[in-house]
Amino acid sequence: MLGNMLDTMQLNEQQQKAVECKDAAGMVDTSPLLIIAGAGTGKTNTIAHKTAQLILNGESPDKILLVTFARRAAGELSSRANRIIEQQQYKKNKNKQRHQPIKMSWMGTFHSISARLLREHATAIGLESDFTIMDRNDSADMMDVIRHELNFTSTDRRFPKKKTCLDIYSRCVNSQQALEDILDAHFPYCREWHQELKTLFATYAKAKMEQICLDYDDLLLYCYHMAQVPQIAQQIRDQFDYILVDEYQDTNVLQAGILMGFFPTGKGLTVVGDDAQSIYSFRAANVDNILTFPEQFSPPARVISLTQNYRSHQSILDLSNALLSEGSEGYKVALFSERKSGAKPKLVTVEDDTKQAEYIVETLLAAREQGVELKKQAILFRASHHSDRLELELTRRNIPYVKHGGLKFLEAAHVKDLLSIIRWADNPKHKISAFRILKLLPSVGPKIADKVINMLTEKQYVFSELLDFPVPALAKTLFLELIKVVSAIGNNEIGWSAQVNQVISVYKTLLEINYDDHFVRFGDIEQLAQISQQFSSRERFLTELTLDPPQSTGDLSGPPLIDDDFLILSTVHSAKGQEWNNVYVLNVADGNFPNEYAAGDKRSLEEERRLLNVAITRAKNELHLIHPMRYWVPEQQRHGDQHVYGAKSRFLTEGIMQLLEATQFPRRELNEKEKKVATAAITDIKKTVLGIWNE
Repeated sequence: MLGNMLDTMQLNEQQQKAVECKDAAGMVDTSPLLIIAGAGTGKTNTIAHKTAQLILNGESPDKILLVTFARRAAGELSSRANRIIEQQQYKKNKNKQRHQPIKMSWMGTFHSISARLLREHATAIGLESDFTIMDRNDSADMMDVIRHELNFTSTDRRFPKKKTCLDIYSRCVNSQQALEDILDAHFPYCREWHQELKTLFATYAKAKMEQICLDYDDLLLYCYHMAQVPQIAQQIRDQFDYILVDEYQDTNVLQAGILMGFFPTGKGLTVVGDDAQSIYSFRAANVDNILTFPEQFSPPARVISLTQNYRSHQSILDLSNALLSEGSEGYKVALFSERKSGAKPKLVTVEDDTKQAEYIVETLLAAREQGVELKKQAILFRASHHSDRLELELTRRNIPYVKHGGLKFLEAAHVKDLLSIIRWADNPKHKISAFRILKLLPSVGPKIADKVINMLTEKQYVFSELLDFPVPALAKTLFLELIKVVSAIGNNEIGWSAQVNQVISVYKTLLEINYDDHFVRFGDIEQLAQISQQFSSRERFLTELTLDPPQSTGDLSGPPLIDDDFLILSTVHSAKGQEWNNVYVLNVADGNFPNEYAAGDKRSLEEERRLLNVAITRAKNELHLIHPMRYWVPEQQRHGDQHVYGAKSRFLTEGIMQLLEATQFPRRELNEKEKKVATAAITDIKKTVLGIWNE
């Protein structure tokens, strides 16, 4: 049966080895396996087949743990695996009955899986199972409140802002490095605040415990320490026979530690990744996790490399292979394609970012006329502001585009408001949510909000005790409605399906009072109500929405642009995992590729090399690397000239240049008369220069 499946789906030889995973005797091999899946080599297809194979061979879906870095990726893998299973069962079933989709009960991101395991084993580690999960903004707000309470902001020197403090804290937790080392390596300008930051972080950790809250980092941190408890680790080990982990190159110390703690022998463990796409060290991702994975076990884990690329033609892959081969670390897997012919990648030198924009617009419009839709072309850049000049040109020429990034759904003020009501009802100790929502009431400021929160604490967090609190007259009616709703939700007096609608009925008035554009914002509120019905409980809704929120929001809406085609603009980091027919990479110059902050650090330079490689391997047919001799730098706009000169990237070595078609824009051929004049001018100037020394 498996053989037919593999033939039908046309896996290549390397993919079949990864899927079948057999030992020398032809038996299923459950020893640890590392699959190095280069860009465009069919990684998702391979994992889906491996999952389907396990189920077709009789393995219970409940005994398979599938871990990814996005919930949507887990859903895609599950969907593909089900399609493969359906095809096989349809061929086998003579009655041709439709296959009932198999539910993968244990699949999701590291954070969501950790949250679920923590709730299941909470009492064994002294944690309350109904903990609230704070998003990054809530965490930053709590950090900010504590900064003020500790009087760290009332000094005559500049104390780090809340988001910087949270970044430092997060780095320490996820890398498991000492605060001193993190400050020295990544935040040297904050070194003078070492002791204050230590106090701040200790107070922050204590406040979260008191309010029964965990932030993103805590989910991993608590699960990491739980994995070190032998009795719990054994229970979880017995729960799963097979563990498949995607994007392993993006794991940090905690995530790798969770896997090794729960599954120390590696039995049934398969990790998939590509060290050449490890570009998230700023999030504490550690490329050493994938580089040293085989040596974590005895005997060492097997390694299978997928090298056939189904995305790009060979000329683009030759450039990628050469770039990586000149690096000092990694598996150095050389990719190949059956598409041997294709346009040679271009290195285009332009005068400045204005000419860069002109080149891109002219080239992409010409490609469009040749049948390449705008949405099959992408502009990639290192930082969001790099596309500013280009966006002006696109707007001037009425070319529609979508830029990846910007405000996320949960960062919109009105969405945070509504979720704050639900979180406060779910966890009366969650001060950040309480403070936020109380200040929306008319005539209620920080002092009154504080008094309400303090009274709730004194009354043992019983909401009904607040009904007699003396709030200002303008707020009285809304305050009573709010307290009655959160009390009813907290006591589960109304079912989950009606809870969000009850909250919306109270919040709608607050929305109209606090936001002029409440009509636009209410669309997101209605969307939240629809989303809530997809979850079985309040706890599942709050957890999943926090860990994997929708990406768009009406808070950013402007005049609608209705068009059947649009160009893609994206940072390289956001483009990972994507592909387009034609790709244009902005500002390929030293200072951007590699970034100036990486200079002098060998490992940082290697990550910069990988970042450029990710940009290169997004292209299927055409690749344009653009090198402006001058480009705009916003940080310098108050210091005279707003441009810097871009030296050629150090990654464009002599060997790399041989794989590129070097050209200039604009290019204009001289006519015969102009050539004669130019030649005569060169001769005259040479005579003049030599004459200085011959007089």
